[in-house]
Amino acid sequence: MLTESDVASSVLGWISIACWIIVYSPQIIENYQLQSGEGLSLAFIYVWLLGDLCNLGGALMAGLLPTVIILGVYYTLCDTTLLFQVYYYRWKHQRTIQHAQPSPVVIPTEETHLLNDPLVSHGIERSNPSITRIFLQYLAAVAFVAGTGVAAYFISDWLHDDSPSSLQSKSLDWQTQLIGWTSAVLYLGSRIPQILKNTKTRCEGLAPGLFLFAIMGNTTYALSICVASMDRAYLIRNASWLAGSALTVFFDVTVLGQFFYYGYISRQRGWIDGINT
Repeated sequence: MLTESDVASSVLGWISIACWIIVYSPQIIENYQLQSGEGLSLAFIYVWLLGDLCNLGGALMAGLLPTVIILGVYYTLCDTTLLFQVYYYRWKHQRTIQHAQPSPVVIPTEETHLLNDPLVSHGIERSNPSITRIFLQYLAAVAFVAGTGVAAYFISDWLHDDSPSSLQSKSLDWQTQLIGWTSAVLYLGSRIPQILKNTKTRCEGLAPGLFLFAIMGNTTYALSICVASMDRAYLIRNASWLAGSALTVFFDVTVLGQFFYYGYISRQRGWIDGINT
């Protein structure tokens, strides 16, 4: 019979899975609407992809549930989709420029595409919804995802399915630990180039939902491990997954802080410009 800690851990695990299923959607939609992927750092996507590949490899080596492996494949496909969008819209913009006006051949780099991106180089302004509206939208989204995770737990319990599993080996297997710590370092390192790029782009073209749901997914995942057991040996076995989740939250909160900071500056400038005119 499941204890209260088992139930809580399972519910948190399902909420985490629900967050990770939806986490990429805001950025994919943002890229499509802007017809640009220049808000993302390529290093961020590539290193995140390597982290997801490590997780997928670990799931295959550990022989985890098929659903966990399918999720690993899904994450990898989403990373690939983001990369495809970046390169596709770069190619599309380059063709537009070439057809509009002949220009000397320039070796494409991330910086040149950032300068040529219409969102950045021409100062395209989009209507900024109020902070209250943004807050309510994301609050509703978070409530929906949390509700979906709870519902998924009850459905799985009704079907007598096993609770969602993660890379939590029964023993301190060095191969699993190596993959776990590698993925943790990759997830942590992936955020640094994005944070640096945000200082140049002021978070233009970046969807805050990507990092909001990443924070929520990592937090619930780490809690699902801690709630299951606080036994020292158990925590040591799962230390890499805890580090990769909990520490990444710090960097993602930093990115959200950049959103608020640059959003506040842009609103202040708009207010000052309105007075001057």
